[in-house]
Amino acid sequence: MNKWLILIIDDEPQIRKLLQINLESNDYKVIQAATGNEGISLCASHTPDLVLLDIGLPDKSGQEVLIELREWYQNPIIMLSVLDGEKEIITALDHGATDYLTKPFRAGELLARIRSAIKRNITTVNTKSIICGDLEIDLVSRIIKKNNELLKLTSTEYNLLALFAKNEGKVLTHQYILREIWGIGYQTETQYLRVFVGTLRKKIESDYTNPFHIITESGVGYRFQ
Repeated sequence: MNKWLILIIDDEPQIRKLLQINLESNDYKVIQAATGNEGISLCASHTPDLVLLDIGLPDKSGQEVLIELREWYQNPIIMLSVLDGEKEIITALDHGATDYLTKPFRAGELLARIRSAIKRNITTVNTKSIICGDLEIDLVSRIIKKNNELLKLTSTEYNLLALFAKNEGKVLTHQYILREIWGIGYQTETQYLRVFVGTLRKKIESDYTNPFHIITESGVGYRFQ
């Protein structure tokens, strides 16, 4: 039985009720807030395991709430919105959102995203080895194996793969990846990133033309699985 507590921050009562029914039927505990300020207060007092945060709130935008929460709250935050523009999604992810779902969404998809986000979050920070399907990434020795065979990666390719693996299942924006791997001055060099992702795919994917591990999120970035 799940022990996870989920905070819903959404101004629509019917949406909160529907989410509560779906979550509680899957053994999650639920608390609710109808405004951004109420949500921040509940998050501070209850420390939920995950927050479902709507973009459109009556007192302040979900983006503003996200920024405030990320000053101290480290658990997953999944954004919910009727807006599906790339700019809105990228902004939320760059502000620290764990994931993003556009309304209307299927309950099964939401539950899968929640399970994935919580699972990643409870993985110890001090993990020395990461297993991703047929890949094994040793973060101490920097050794990469595919089907138990050693792979030869350049330093940049290793750093890129390690960043992906540590954020398994999470959408990483182009700007975030470029900043983390190459620095602030490279945040607009998306073509530069595509080249390195392409070479990395050729080494780790069984079929790099139909990648399994590094999934392209069109116009936004990449998701590693």
